[in-house]
Amino acid sequence: MTTTAVELLEVVWGRASTAPTSASQLRVLHILEHHEGINLRTLAESLASTPPSTSRLCDRLVAAGFVERTVSQGDRREVRLHLSARGRAFLADLRARRERELRQVLSDMPAEKRIALLEGLEAFCSAAATQIHGVTPDADSRTA
Repeated sequence: MTTTAVELLEVVWGRASTAPTSASQLRVLHILEHHEGINLRTLAESLASTPPSTSRLCDRLVAAGFVERTVSQGDRREVRLHLSARGRAFLADLRARRERELRQVLSDMPAEKRIALLEGLEAFCSAAATQIHGVTPDADSRTA
């Protein structure tokens, strides 16, 4: 059941992703959205990649207009990465398309099943946040 659900979710998610970006590039955009001005080395660590590979990945995103590079004020050798206005608009549009696709599927579900799914997703988010970020779940999440 889990495998089937994952595959179907990928199909629904993918229908909204007419994106001209790879999964790796999309991950970079999400990281930059949450860590404005991150340097290349830190980004490479976040991706579990090497700085040269990460730099090439960023080169493609800069060429597409999604990312901007700036020289650090404190150290001229350090390059800071920023999500461009085009990158932000791209992510907002992608989220809106994904939300529409998910809403279409959810609208075909009975109300009680949508509630159960929401409760399950809240518990999933809590567990994932704990694993990924070391965040302790709050009381509301534990009861879900």
